Amino acid sequence: MRFAFIFLISISLTSVFTLKLKAQTCNGSLGAPVVAETFGAGTTYGVGPELPAGITDLQYIASGCGGEDGTYTILTQMGPSCKGGTWQAIPHDHTGDPNGYMMIINATLTPSLFFTYRIPGNKLCPNTTYQFAAWIMNILRALPQTQGYSQPDITFRVERPDGTLINTYNTGAIPATDDFDPWIQYPMTFTSPSDGSDVIVKMINNGSGGNGNDLALDDITVSPCGPLIQSGFATIGDIADKNSCVNDNLNYTLVAQQTGYNNPDYQWQQNKNDGNGWVNIVNAKSTSLNVNIPNAAAGKYQYRIGVLNQALIGSEQCRIFSDPLNINVYPPPTVTLAPNTDACAGHPIQLSSTGGDTYEWSGPNNFSSINSSPVVVYNADPSYDGVYTVKVTKNNCPFFASTTVKVYPAATISALGDVTICEGGSQQLNLQSTNATHFKWSPSAGLDHDDIPNPVASPSITTIYTVEVSNDGCPDIAPSTSLTVYVLKNPTADAGKTIKMMEGQTATLNGKAGGDQISFYWTPTDYLDNPLSLTPVTSSPGDITYTLHVESTFTCGQSTSSVFVRVYKKLTIVNSFTPNNDGVNDYWYIKNIDDYPKASINVFTRYGQQVFQSIGYGKPWDGNSNGSKLPAGTYYYIIDLKEDDLPKQSGWILIVR
Repeated sequence: MRFAFIFLISISLTSVFTLKLKAQTCNGSLGAPVVAETFGAGTTYGVGPELPAGITDLQYIASGCGGEDGTYTILTQMGPSCKGGTWQAIPHDHTGDPNGYMMIINATLTPSLFFTYRIPGNKLCPNTTYQFAAWIMNILRALPQTQGYSQPDITFRVERPDGTLINTYNTGAIPATDDFDPWIQYPMTFTSPSDGSDVIVKMINNGSGGNGNDLALDDITVSPCGPLIQSGFATIGDIADKNSCVNDNLNYTLVAQQTGYNNPDYQWQQNKNDGNGWVNIVNAKSTSLNVNIPNAAAGKYQYRIGVLNQALIGSEQCRIFSDPLNINVYPPPTVTLAPNTDACAGHPIQLSSTGGDTYEWSGPNNFSSINSSPVVVYNADPSYDGVYTVKVTKNNCPFFASTTVKVYPAATISALGDVTICEGGSQQLNLQSTNATHFKWSPSAGLDHDDIPNPVASPSITTIYTVEVSNDGCPDIAPSTSLTVYVLKNPTADAGKTIKMMEGQTATLNGKAGGDQISFYWTPTDYLDNPLSLTPVTSSPGDITYTLHVESTFTCGQSTSSVFVRVYKKLTIVNSFTPNNDGVNDYWYIKNIDDYPKASINVFTRYGQQVFQSIGYGKPWDGNSNGSKLPAGTYYYIIDLKEDDLPKQSGWILIVR
């Protein structure tokens, strides 16, 4: 069981219950409760722990929507879908504690005792009026499908330990509603035994379960009830809160009166809401109290007077208290205001302040406004430069703040001309602008900086660059312009592979040229049909090297590449000779064979027998084979010049003797 000695103010009951409950309500002032069951609180929203044994006859179940008939659970809140949406959605308990618990009851099919507590007699003042109260909610919603369902009907009962009835009270049927927060307090009064014996308080549900008769319960209290205590600031009945500001010097006279006790003991208390609760004020024992707070600090100061029947001096639990008188000391408002406000010429000047209940602005050109965020002017010019002051008031506590307005001319920008660079080159971009302090180029690739007016551009490919400019006073006005940086590819030359041809033939050069804005030509021009073509035809009679020149018509330089043209000499092969040593035509001559030192020369008979073989032809053949003269006749030769792309040559040769 969790108890706290707390002060509960009296409340007015409304609707149809007013007349029914009037006779059971304490018509005076209440004291600190001797029972204060709030069911405690958790660290998070959810299901709370089971109640101690003896508190209820119901069975505990840990469920976010309660259990079956005859069960209860302890919850911080209940969602809108419980019991198919026929139960109330309860966002929090009645107490208002952070994550506070409440008791959710699904009634039994027959009347049941759902709450009981025994109050020790030593906590009660004998023969004294007490109020026993609880906050109850019929958790059934008033819907068409719930018409005819049972309703909670609660009996409050106060007994002696032997069961002797002291007093009882019945709420009658508590109807279902579809209100957002249908908590209702049901109180009753009783007189404590004069012999100081214990008292047992009970709550019994007389309705039947099954369909309906389910309820939520919170804040069960048993408090002493005494004469009505009235109080006020200087005058009885002046109970409105007094509001002041930090550092004010406060001076109030508090007064109180009661007519129920003939010889009362008075004691004023103060609560600074600092965690110490209500504290007795030393020597404050009359019906008036002078409150003097110099240079008051922020906070809520509460004062109440407690009255104790002189016959019960020493029984402080029997003291009753007036409603508190409140003095609120407010700090100055926390004002959000930029120290400097920039504006753009030709555009609105917008001021903004927060944190107050009221605002009073003043500034240049007789400006004034009571709006929190006023527009000074819709078409600003430098005459509105200056300091603007605002008086921000919250809870009647003022705070002064100011901001300096600077009107900036908008940034302007001139168009940029396109530029051309060579591959691997760079060019500084020179932006012309006025009143610009911020620059943003995009894309940033290929730039040494993207936030200055004159970056160096060295993109690898042709790129369109866009630049935006602005200044602090005109951040939303950002004129832009673009330019293209054309990147010309550098000249490249490829004269091709080595060319081989026979003397007297022609060959085509296979040149290739790359790059942008180029021209090309061959050197030397000898034997070329068109030296300005990439594929000219050469008719050179001998070996020659040609060079292809590719030049940029811009300023991107040139590239050269050479190709060697190999011109092979044509062989002249004698097809007969007379090896008779007469000094005339004694050898087989092959004209130009000396140009092929690696050539393979082979001679065969008609039957394929090799009779001569030579690598190179340093010594002409004399018609002998292995030192013996060959007979006259026809022989066959094969000459392999051992040069790529040149075919073997073959034919016949006649030896005449």
